[in-house]
Amino acid sequence: MTPLSRHDQVLLAITAGVVLFGFVGALAPRRLEAIRTKRAAVDALRERAYLQEQLIEAEPIWRERYEKVRDKMPVFVPGEQVETHWLALMDQAAARCGLRILQRSVREETPVAGVFELPIDVRSWEGTLEALVSFAADLDARGAMLEIRDLRVQTIPNRQGFLKGSFTLSCAYLRAADGQSAAATEAADPDPEGGGGQAGEVSGDG
Repeated sequence: MTPLSRHDQVLLAITAGVVLFGFVGALAPRRLEAIRTKRAAVDALRERAYLQEQLIEAEPIWRERYEKVRDKMPVFVPGEQVETHWLALMDQAAARCGLRILQRSVREETPVAGVFELPIDVRSWEGTLEALVSFAADLDARGAMLEIRDLRVQTIPNRQGFLKGSFTLSCAYLRAADGQSAAATEAADPDPEGGGGQAGEVSGDG
């Protein structure tokens, strides 16, 4: 076998280098993408671990707040219908504030960590901005048991100063355990001031 000349050895080395460089260049993008993916996964795990650590540290604070709110929630016996209670409470607050509830319906209650939630979908309401703000403040004064969600507001054409829209009222309460009497002092009377709201599918000024 004839030995390669110095010139041929240089050419062979250059050729091998080009081939190797091309091979590495073809693999590099996929390798870099894999590294980025793994790095993103590690960052996500670190973020999740940090959030879990923060939640664990804040548990005593949230538990204390939960116990305070829990003591203010009305308690109903298992199986007791609560729709009338919450509809009457909402209607009476709306009447006091001058907000017209035109159309609403009640969804099924949902248990969440020992607390029950009853959503009331108000599909149509009318009133002034002042009436809406007063209505929200009235409900807020009753504590964390009532919360307005998904509020939508728009003006009424040809009625200056009047608004209309929709919202969902979330009502939170407890159910007494079997064999335990329900401490429903507030639940028995939705409006201690003696309002005269009515429950039903449609309410308002007609």
